[in-house]
Amino acid sequence: MQYLDTSCVVPLFVPEPASVAAATWFEECNELLVSADWMMVEFSSALSMKVRRKELSQKQALSAWNEFEVFCQSGLRLIAVSRTAYKRAALLAGAGRSGLRAGDSLHLAVALECGATGMVTADDVLLKNAQRQGLVVTTF
Repeated sequence: MQYLDTSCVVPLFVPEPASVAAATWFEECNELLVSADWMMVEFSSALSMKVRRKELSQKQALSAWNEFEVFCQSGLRLIAVSRTAYKRAALLAGAGRSGLRAGDSLHLAVALECGATGMVTADDVLLKNAQRQGLVVTTF
């Protein structure tokens, strides 16, 4: 089971330097893909930031959102975040050397809680922390 961080999903739906690598990986992956339902908020925020920075038009962002919703209904299993995961995320984020931000610590906590064997991320800090927790990490 592969846990997807938002940083590796955004390039599937909007043009980014990692888009080709992300699409290639996704096409070749035959494992169950999971993520926290928190990803919906992060994905929406990423689109909004790109619109504000004029990297995407509102129409392009809406199209990406619609494609993302289809992905969430057919290719990705979203997991509700438990109170236990929130507590673990707080501990992970609070660890001095982790460098984790809140959202990334939450993704890592959910990945560990659901028993994912791997994590897919484009975030270097999350990558290092996931490896410390014993997950096999794929990055673009």
